This record gives sequence, C-alpha cells and structure tokens, in this order.
Amino acid sequence: MSDANPSSDAAGAEAAWLARVARHRLDAFGPHCVKQGLKPRAQRFLFLRHGETQGNHLRIFQHAEIELNDTGLAQAAEAAAILKGCGAKRIFASTMTRAWQTAEIVGRALDLKPIPEPGLRERWFGDLVGTTSEHMDWSYDPPNGDPLAEFCRRTCKAVSKALESTEPTLLVGHGGILYVLAHSLGVKLREEMTKNATPLVFELSGEAWHAKPYSEVAVTRGGNIGW
Repeated sequence: MSDANPSSDAAGAEAAWLARVARHRLDAFGPHCVKQGLKPRAQRFLFLRHGETQGNHLRIFQHAEIELNDTGLAQAAEAAAILKGCGAKRIFASTMTRAWQTAEIVGRALDLKPIPEPGLRERWFGDLVGTTSEHMDWSYDPPNGDPLAEFCRRTCKAVSKALESTEPTLLVGHGGILYVLAHSLGVKLREEMTKNATPLVFELSGEAWHAKPYSEVAVTRGGNIGW
C-alpha cells in the first residue's frame, strides 16, 4: 500500500510556492498587472519559458543576448517533442537570444517560423546584470533597469496584441513574463510550472483563467487540448 498522501503533497507544494512568493516579492506584480486589465480575446493559449542558460545555472542576472547552454538546448528539444502535435498555428517569441533560440527549435518541430515580439523580452535589470540573483527582489527597481510598473505595462500590451486573435498561439518568453501572465489573469502557479522549457496551457473556464503543464492537459484530453 502506498503511503502517498495527495492532500499533504498539495499542501507542501502550496507552502513552498508561498515561500517563494514571499522570498522574491512576487506579490509586487499584483497591483501593476491588475491595473492593465489584460483581457485576451483568445480563450486558450500556450506559454513556454526558454531553456536553461549558464546565467540560470549560476543564478546571476543575465545580459540580454546570453545563449542556451547544452542543458537548455536539450530542454528546448524536449519541449519541441512534447508540443509537436499541439496544434499551434503561430509562435510569438521574445527577441532575446535565449528565448529566440528556444522558439526556433520548437518552430522547426511545428513547421512554424517564430514571429519576433520585443514586448515579450525579459525585464532588464540594469546595474544588477552580472551579480547574483539568488535573493532577487522583484519589487526593487534597479538603477538603469526597467521599473516593474513599466515592465508589466509593456508585457500586457504585447500579450494583448498577440492574443487579439483566436488563432492557436504559442508565446515563448521568460520567467518574468510568466509572472505577469499569472498576476494579470489571476492564475495560481506551482513551482514546477516555472521551470525552464516547461510548456503550459492557459485557458479560460467560465470567467476564470487556469494554467496547467501541457503534459497534464494533453494526457487527460487524449492529446487534444481543444482549440
């Protein structure tokens, strides 16, 4: 007999996530994102964070054009294999190298050419670039970097533009973009959903948005996410 307790596991995952929110001040996104009033016309879309870089591995604030490392390339290839039958017809991608490389790898699997969307670029951390991000505080506006309010505004503007059509769409971006999406749409995240190159499904059910890993949705729906 298994000793696994789903309720206990869920409670532990929730506690871990809340600890991360507090540690990195992810709650700071809330007021800025709510102010933007993001309401996509699309009722379903896919999101993919880029694969790992050496900056991710070392946990430092990264320069804009850092490339995927070997692990990141493998992660992007795995995500491409997972998404091969997803039915997406368009890919909008951040123009930062790490996200663009990820989008190109996935695009080849889907026979799609990514569309550059500068508004999906990660927040620029200015004078913090090259320093440790282990104790990063998203509420802090770094010197010569993007203020959080402006980052949320331009991200929501780019997402609104990409999702003004109901055509099946994949967005390829960054961790910060995922946080904006979650706070703007009122979606609860789990720790594993923030990992590099984890395909996610965002969808509207009734009046509430929800997000899950693509692999979970595809399994329960027989590989068809219901475009």
